[in-house]
Amino acid sequence: QQRHVIDSFRPDTKSNSFQRPRSEMNIASGIPKFFPLPMILQHDNNYVKDDTMYIKCLIDFGDISKIILPYALSLNPALPHQVQRNMIQAETERRVQLQQQSTP
Repeated sequence: QQRHVIDSFRPDTKSNSFQRPRSEMNIASGIPKFFPLPMILQHDNNYVKDDTMYIKCLIDFGDISKIILPYALSLNPALPHQVQRNMIQAETERRVQLQQQSTP
């Protein structure tokens, strides 16, 4: 069984971490302890096969809500970007309509 690990963060564009480097290395930024090393090293880990780690990253310059993020990450990465964006938009609208219908 797959155990998807999903998290997100919004970068602070004023932080040195997201500016042009002025030295050999920028200050690290992100999600500390996102996927602990002991979990990666587990023998039955589905994300590491033959010394290769499989990850999927979604970089969104728009506003995908955390609620829709699992859906967005489940889309076939081979689909063109615009098709994925359209599917995400349609799913967002569908969920809004469902929420409006269930609210008295």
